[in-house]
Amino acid sequence: MAETLISPGVLARENDQSQVSSLPIQAGAAIIGPTVKGPVEIPTLVSSYNDYTNRFGTTFISGGEQYTYFTSIAAYNYFNNGGTSLLVSRVVAGGGSTYTPATSSDITNNQSVTAGKFATASFALAAAFSDGDEVRVTGSFGLYRFVASATPVPADDTDGLLYFFSTGSSVGQSLANLTASMGQATALGGTLTFVSESGVGLAISSSASGSTYNGVIFSTGSASSFADQATLGGGVNGDSAVALVLETLSEGTIMNSTSSLDSNGALASGSSDNIRWQIVTSNTSSGTFDLVIRRGDDNANETNVLETWTNLSLDPTVPNFVSKVIGNYKLALSADNSQIEISGSYPNASRFVRVKSVNATTPNYFDNSGAPKSAYTASLPVVASGSFGNAIGNMEANAGNKYYNNIISGVTNSQGLTGSDYAAMITLLANQDAYQYNMIAAPGLFDTANVTSAGMVSQVTSLISNAQNRGDHILILDQNLYGSTVANATTAAATRNTSYAATYWPWLQTNDPDTGENVWVPASAMIPGVYAQNDSVSYAWFAPAGINRGGLSNVTRAEKTLTQANRDTLYTGKVNPIATFPGTGVVVYGQKTLQTRATALDRVNVRRLLIELKSFISQVANNLVFEQNTIATRNRFLAQVNPYLEQVQQQQGLYAFRVIMDDTNNTADVIDRNQLIGQIFIQPTKTAEFIYLDFNILPTGATFPA
Repeated sequence: MAETLISPGVLARENDQSQVSSLPIQAGAAIIGPTVKGPVEIPTLVSSYNDYTNRFGTTFISGGEQYTYFTSIAAYNYFNNGGTSLLVSRVVAGGGSTYTPATSSDITNNQSVTAGKFATASFALAAAFSDGDEVRVTGSFGLYRFVASATPVPADDTDGLLYFFSTGSSVGQSLANLTASMGQATALGGTLTFVSESGVGLAISSSASGSTYNGVIFSTGSASSFADQATLGGGVNGDSAVALVLETLSEGTIMNSTSSLDSNGALASGSSDNIRWQIVTSNTSSGTFDLVIRRGDDNANETNVLETWTNLSLDPTVPNFVSKVIGNYKLALSADNSQIEISGSYPNASRFVRVKSVNATTPNYFDNSGAPKSAYTASLPVVASGSFGNAIGNMEANAGNKYYNNIISGVTNSQGLTGSDYAAMITLLANQDAYQYNMIAAPGLFDTANVTSAGMVSQVTSLISNAQNRGDHILILDQNLYGSTVANATTAAATRNTSYAATYWPWLQTNDPDTGENVWVPASAMIPGVYAQNDSVSYAWFAPAGINRGGLSNVTRAEKTLTQANRDTLYTGKVNPIATFPGTGVVVYGQKTLQTRATALDRVNVRRLLIELKSFISQVANNLVFEQNTIATRNRFLAQVNPYLEQVQQQQGLYAFRVIMDDTNNTADVIDRNQLIGQIFIQPTKTAEFIYLDFNILPTGATFPA
């Protein structure tokens, strides 16, 4: 009941206005770089270092030596210092098209197996091919053209699916040359058989049994006049004893575990990085089975189960259908690198596999009386275990790859990569709607032309453009290779002018958590951890620098021990020094952005403050789009933004602020244009970076100043 005064007196009332406004959705860090395994060119969110290692691996062998990618070291230090989420984008040499996932060995059932039939056709030639005569092959794979040519024979245009062959001196020779040319066409290789007995025609057979090649048309002619000569037909699919096929989410040959079993049930090719499958139970009465995913290097006596999936069904009409439970999404980068395209019907719940296909579905497994249908009981997978194989792609196999402090001026790659290998992921991560992050690093990508032919500078430019265009994150940038000088560092920094990037120097030696060795890494492998530590003990608008928040506890030593003069030169040149102090250790001792002009935004803490404020206020504004442009809507905005900014002010992020969204900036003509305008004025707090202490010596008897 409301309290009121009936007679004269004093009434003390409470109005609780202390409710803290909800915080913005927090974005974490993003990292682009090579990893041992994992999905290629598919940004993947991980929430811990254990999650990272399960998905992306740790160490690898190259040229007989054990290494760890900078990506893994950066992930470890980020999570070890309080980071909560990391968006990992794996890149590989040559791009994602050079890598494939591994598929499961046959997960069999008790169905009877019948052989399929091969599609066939034939046609004969009346005479040898003349110059310009052509054979066309049309099917689901497109149109292939094979053109007869007198010598010299032109080079094939494989992109245009155009091939040339020599005319030959006889029908038989022409056909021999034609079939040799057809063997060069990937989609047709192994599908054609030349009938040498008569030397007058082709007998054509598909390369695999089944209906896939039915309808392939062979036509002959020249110029614009062609006639169909043969159409493949008669291919019939056989019955398979394979219940379903699994496919790894990770790509590359490291996922291949297919090999012989020893007496303990261990796979010879099993490792801590690949996996194996096992059907644990199969129950025809319930029409269900249990599947586990095991680590590749376990054995029958010491199983290492990574995931367990129980009560699975092959019946697509029930909720526990195997594809619905485990997932069958297939993710692929679009041709223009702007988005991830998804095929399949069910999102992947497994961290390791997807259901590639279900070969023996059991729709409506039970009849009307509740008994299993006899036609389906043999379809369930039998109790067994198996491996994965047929993946391709192995970047580490190149003995010429350069790692750690061997990435120096004049080498041709950085961790086996060149700049173009990063291009697709940089383009994709420009998509602000799909990917949120507040900082990004690409340790191993350097803003220098001194990695011969690596083409990295243009990719750094693209990263900076992304940051400026998105306006919601800061780039932690490496500009210098191992062995550089103070002059090299300041010269490189002078080429960039942006408040959305910061650079740190020199390189650092750290203990690799997975090998136990001390290795040299660029600063960007460690700085995301500094930012995470800063945010875990204070806020983004505090400087991630100095002894309190800039300590590098996992760093053994810096490449250079900087003097005061070195630090002065670097800081004047927009490079954040990493200093070494006796008794304290290695410390980040600067927080400048790469902005040249002296404004508030030439400091990292102010740039990160703006990123935080824009993130929260933009999220508030998103909820107002398409709402009525009225005072009530404006007040909803002010009621959320003002308390948030007051909170930031209390947490030492702002000296003062003011938010205006009223009739003064939302006049009638503004409203008529369907616009809602808000103005936010802020005075960001500054950090004390230059502290002057004057010690004044006074004579005996002098009084101290008030």
